[in-house]
Amino acid sequence: MTNPSAQTDPQNPEPSPTIRALTHAFALLGKRWNGLVLAALAQGPAGFGEVRERVPGISDRMLADRLHELAVAGLLTRTVHHGPPLRSQYALTTHGNAFLIPLAALAVWAGEHLPPHPDRPRHETLAGQP
Repeated sequence: MTNPSAQTDPQNPEPSPTIRALTHAFALLGKRWNGLVLAALAQGPAGFGEVRERVPGISDRMLADRLHELAVAGLLTRTVHHGPPLRSQYALTTHGNAFLIPLAALAVWAGEHLPPHPDRPRHETLAGQP
């Protein structure tokens, strides 16, 4: 990986490939809740209510928006089970599973280098186990 601080060449005002890639990644994955939704699905496929339980504090509308956005991006799939009742199940795609590697590394980095949040333990893994 190139040095992210060397984002532009003085002769060429275009950002480096690294900066372009990170900009694209953070545009999607830097949005509030997206990383947590993906981490929740790391525990396995789940229905809407199960995902909501795994991501405390997210509203139904926000969860629906984030699930749709992540599905459009190809990071998860939605399978509809015809009822009654009609149920949807969400699961990570190959691309979504591949994101779990840097997500786990980010969780470790945050646990080791960021000050603790006053309401949470110092470090947790993706599965919520210390």
